[in-house]
Amino acid sequence: MSALAARRRHPLATALIVLLGLLVTGVGYAAVMPSTADASTSTASADDIEQGKKLFLANCSTCHGIDAEGRNQAPSLIGVGAASVDFQVGTGRMPLAMSGPQAQKAPVRLSDEQTAQLSAYVASLGAGPSIPSDDVLDPEAGDASKGAMIFRTNCAMCHNAAGAGGALTRGKFAPNLDEVSYKHIYEAMVTGPQSMPVFPDTTISPDEKTDVIAYLATIRETPNPGGMALGKLGPVSEGLVAWIVGLTLLIGFAVWLGAKSS
Repeated sequence: MSALAARRRHPLATALIVLLGLLVTGVGYAAVMPSTADASTSTASADDIEQGKKLFLANCSTCHGIDAEGRNQAPSLIGVGAASVDFQVGTGRMPLAMSGPQAQKAPVRLSDEQTAQLSAYVASLGAGPSIPSDDVLDPEAGDASKGAMIFRTNCAMCHNAAGAGGALTRGKFAPNLDEVSYKHIYEAMVTGPQSMPVFPDTTISPDEKTDVIAYLATIRETPNPGGMALGKLGPVSEGLVAWIVGLTLLIGFAVWLGAKSS
């Protein structure tokens, strides 16, 4: 017993216990951690991947490097997945037309087929978020009320509670989501373009992403009886405009009448 007690008091015993605890915790977390449903390797044909490689070398390698490992300020594309390429190229943000605080939406330069081929090639370089299927993009399959809560908690601070967009720091901005396709909205959530954080399936599940899309669909369908949306913030913005603009006009009119009568 005295020998066992002596070993317990050994200076390395504490470090060994900590290492064992970390090992057990890591193995346990890996065992219970939910799998990321949007991470996948390429399932495209070899011909599509080959054509995608040619497109990459012609349009992307100047900035991202021949091996897509990135260079200068252009990031590595290994492991970004097909969804990232489909979003960036499908919205015209890439190939980048000019440098600036962030890449802006522009006319699309590649066809849908070329975008799919380029996405397949980048996906073949490493597993990453895949292009979402149509079933998760259907607003009818989501719950708009749940989506509203998720959106207000995670997105409204940048995109506005109605998805109308807003200014960020250093010349960056969160775009208006009114005319963004549901596919690109979903891809933005799983890839985190520009200053946007990534929302993997472990943070916001695919069903919850569909709920967000359902909420944005209801906003798009909501009419504006007054004619001007005013950020789609409802009576708050409308009342503010009424007080500032309307009251200013009334005061100005009263001053004008008083000056005229004197």
